[in-house]
Amino acid sequence: MRWTLKPKPSLDKIKHLAQALNVEDFVATLLIQRGIETFEDAKNFFRPSLEHLHDPYLMKDMDKAVSRIEQAVENQENIMVFGDYDVDGTTAVSLVSSYLKSYYPHIATYIPDRYDEGYGISYKGIDYADDNGISLIIALDCGIKSIDHIAYAKAKNIDFIICDHHRPGEFLPDAVAVLDPKREDCNYPYDELCGCGVGFKLIQALGQNRNETIEDLVPYLDLVATAIAADIVPITGENRVLAYFGLKVINSEPRPGIKALVHQVKKKVLDITDVVFIISPRINAAGRIKHGNHAVELLTEFNFEQAQQFASEIEQYNADRKDLDKKITKEAFQQILQNNEEERFSTVVFQEDWHKGVIGIVASRLIETYYRPTLVFTKSGDKYAASARSVKGFDVYNALDACSEHLEQFGGHMYAAGMTLKAENYELFKDAFEKCVQETIKPEMRTPEIEIDAEIDFSDITPKLIRILKQFEPFGPQNMTPVFMTRDLKDSGYAKTLGAEEEHLRLFVKQYNSDGIAAIGFGLGKKLDIAKNQNPFQLAYTIAENEWNGTISTQLMLKDIRTDGRD
Repeated sequence: MRWTLKPKPSLDKIKHLAQALNVEDFVATLLIQRGIETFEDAKNFFRPSLEHLHDPYLMKDMDKAVSRIEQAVENQENIMVFGDYDVDGTTAVSLVSSYLKSYYPHIATYIPDRYDEGYGISYKGIDYADDNGISLIIALDCGIKSIDHIAYAKAKNIDFIICDHHRPGEFLPDAVAVLDPKREDCNYPYDELCGCGVGFKLIQALGQNRNETIEDLVPYLDLVATAIAADIVPITGENRVLAYFGLKVINSEPRPGIKALVHQVKKKVLDITDVVFIISPRINAAGRIKHGNHAVELLTEFNFEQAQQFASEIEQYNADRKDLDKKITKEAFQQILQNNEEERFSTVVFQEDWHKGVIGIVASRLIETYYRPTLVFTKSGDKYAASARSVKGFDVYNALDACSEHLEQFGGHMYAAGMTLKAENYELFKDAFEKCVQETIKPEMRTPEIEIDAEIDFSDITPKLIRILKQFEPFGPQNMTPVFMTRDLKDSGYAKTLGAEEEHLRLFVKQYNSDGIAAIGFGLGKKLDIAKNQNPFQLAYTIAENEWNGTISTQLMLKDIRTDGRD
């Protein structure tokens, strides 16, 4: 692990903000690192308000979208709400369809089959609309590049409203309205919304025309918060407000579907991490293992007993997904060893019977052991299809572009992508990709990095600090949980490993004459000797609270441990 201490802001800025907020200098440093430099910035950060949400009509084409939907309602047209099969897409479809159904009955939903139709707007979906007398399709979390599909629909007299958050291509589809804050000609003040977030802006605009207030729409924010967490968008600006109030809904009055997913969780208050690791994988499992329709059924069901039945089925899909994930990961590791590929600059593996729905997860698992750009291929029809994942700083999309002569098609972004190729081109591509990575990856990118927000002493960890850090929530991209570093530490003699394979590390750590703090490091069991040899060591960690038998105590969640004396 590389430890990198984030650059410190200027002392003047730190002193000014620390004084204005009456906080320690290192707390002011944490805020400035997040772009919060004034008292007003801090007030908005620590006290999110629904009033901070922007006017939805600032988004390009919003007036056209609302006008077309109102025309459809007035003319009693059939409307279809179409969305991708992942969490962002299924939550967006659930949100917009349930809102429209609250006052208009002729609403259908459509999620494409991951394996039969693939990602995005499909001809099969348009044909379904045509066969069922649907004259307006609202596409969510997809469609910004579907020029041919929209033209195909237009020829069948079907209008489209596109609500997307991906980057547009050179030309926009010929839809009635294209809502996408990343459009170059869109001046909407915040362009990091997820697909469900754009869907929320649409119902906010529709609500304004129906004399509804933003408070009337708060019950829908459990869906938006779930999508924000799952889609890994920055939790800044408008996303922070939506996630903050969405978590409140999840913890107080969630829709029956979400309540059914979490009702057995013992934790009283769920945070964004719980949404990422408990709610999101289960919603995703429907589209990975069976069909995204199952997720929409769950999230739009308002009878709790029925929702529990749907949740039980989805729980089984998630269990199946975990089993497949473990099995395929094990087989991929064996393949790497058999081919003597442990020392390569990239990982490219293939087996024709691997389940397409989990190969992206497997790629991420492989990176945990072999920290390098990773592609996992399986057979899809008569071609090979892959999911790619990358490491910090390396643009896997650019690497694929450099090898595109061997590919049929590819798409994605810096850290995640998908592609297909002909079977006969697999080895050619594998060699070309390895060569490209070897020539372009920087040496430091081959080692995982821990970014340290601040170096502190244990004396700085006070109840006041913990209260302030709680107000930094919800955490996520561009507002990650602060990581601290502390030197001159010793274990008080209780260091031990935990887990069936002794893979985790448990410490009770002291600095100077402090009382000591409990610490746990998942996956750090191999570093037990560093703590036990009685020499000083350093820790990189986040600060958490552990509740046990009604007692709450401070606990350090370890990122890494290393002997002292190194910078």
